[in-house]
Amino acid sequence: MRIVKEAEERKNEILDVAERLFGTKGFDHTSTGDILVEVGIARGTLYYHFQSKEEILDAVIERMIGQMLAKAGTFAKQKEIPVLQRLTLMIRALQINEGWGDGLMEQIHKPQNALMHQKIQERLLAGMNPLLTGLIEEGIAAGICHTDYPAEVAEMTFLYANTAFDALAVQTEEARRQKTTAFIYNLERLLQMEQGSMMQAVLPLFSADVL
Repeated sequence: MRIVKEAEERKNEILDVAERLFGTKGFDHTSTGDILVEVGIARGTLYYHFQSKEEILDAVIERMIGQMLAKAGTFAKQKEIPVLQRLTLMIRALQINEGWGDGLMEQIHKPQNALMHQKIQERLLAGMNPLLTGLIEEGIAAGICHTDYPAEVAEMTFLYANTAFDALAVQTEEARRQKTTAFIYNLERLLQMEQGSMMQAVLPLFSADVL
């Protein structure tokens, strides 16, 4: 058992260093050699845990997204909180600049780190879709909204928001405001909700730059 524990500690040490280097130097400009030097291990030890730099990236992302989804999932379970308020709390839990390595958020949104950005988006979608679907189903049961396709609405909403409001998208403030208003309006129509009923829950998410 002690050997397993030491191996897990070493693995997390590698991930800690890789996370910091990816954040300061970027994924493309960080080599496995850089990670070896920082951790102070032989190449064979690194390859015992990870076969490639991309595998290290996958593990870094999995660990980070896992922490964020766990936090979002905690809010999803707090049934004493109204559904729409839980939606706000869940999305805020996805603030990927909070608790991550210094500069990683900036690196993620650089064009040369598109692979890292894509992997994060895919992992977020896979993890958040069940949580958002659950909230929509609660809303349907409570008479707040209605749709025959809660999972599909959740997926469509998340995909569109992460594309239209991605930090890589170049747009003026006026265009962003227009898209935000249109997004809320169309989401309400998609869920057959009264116009303006989603404004209080969704609008703060855009000002916080969490989408």
